[in-house]
Amino acid sequence: MKWNKFKLKTRTEAEDIISSTLMEIGIQGIEIEDKVPLTAMEKEQMFVDILPDNGPDDGIAYISFYLEEEEDKEEILATVRRELEELRAFIDIGEGSIEESQTEDVDWVNNWKKYFHQFYVDDVLIIPSWEEVKPEDEDKMIIHIDPGTAFGTGMHETTQLCIRAIRKYVTEGAEVLDVGCGSGILGMLALKFGAGHSLGTDLDPCAIDATHENMEVNGIRKDQYEVMIGNIIDDTTVQDAVGYEKYDIVAANILAEVLVPLTPVILHQLKPGGIYITSGIIDDKETKVVETVKVAGLEVLEVNHQGEWVSVVARKAKR
Repeated sequence: MKWNKFKLKTRTEAEDIISSTLMEIGIQGIEIEDKVPLTAMEKEQMFVDILPDNGPDDGIAYISFYLEEEEDKEEILATVRRELEELRAFIDIGEGSIEESQTEDVDWVNNWKKYFHQFYVDDVLIIPSWEEVKPEDEDKMIIHIDPGTAFGTGMHETTQLCIRAIRKYVTEGAEVLDVGCGSGILGMLALKFGAGHSLGTDLDPCAIDATHENMEVNGIRKDQYEVMIGNIIDDTTVQDAVGYEKYDIVAANILAEVLVPLTPVILHQLKPGGIYITSGIIDDKETKVVETVKVAGLEVLEVNHQGEWVSVVARKAKR
């Protein structure tokens, strides 16, 4: 059986958000081609084409994805194009053109298993379902999560920055809001670290099933969390449902272009003295996000780095 291959032309700064959007739609087997130098971990963990003699970064990226012949490609492509147009409101995705070709049969789903293995975020072990916990790790905090359910396995630097900040600032019984929750990993870890309740919001309905599945497999009760679909930035219905001055911690692992309009809105969801944890910020956007946080009236507590990614942690003033 052959596969239909679709090659999407975009910009390097939009790679992450477009890749996550494709995964949320249900597309698997994504390849990314660009001229950005890869880190050692990316070479080991990501399924990418590494081209020789790339030359200087031109800001252009190609994201290829695959559909089986029997899939309704017209319906899926229509969904992809609709999602791309919605993303244009938040980020420059560039040309956004899609070229079609065919390729030989490849087991894309199971190929993930060659690239995603158990790993630690400090002393937390994150492990996929197809691997066994080693005897020496049985006393560790263990999180079971698989790639492909929704964006967010904990492997990416941005997620790890958020995990460490949540662990540092979470208090017993805390209320936590995770904007752009994806797989639910941040809310789940907040609960494991002692939070009392978490609410995740996301734009894609896939986040509901992904969060429920991951919470269940990790022993989180249904009364400890909620998932809500909608855009908290501009939808007052979502803002009202989430609630005001309710959260001890708000986490947003989203690109800088989304954090800029989000920050002045999310200020109203935070309790006085609440902590705002942001990540998904490429290093050359650090100043922009820090200034946005300050203009919103938040006190910057920390700016942390991992690789080329940045996390900004801030606090809302107490009354």
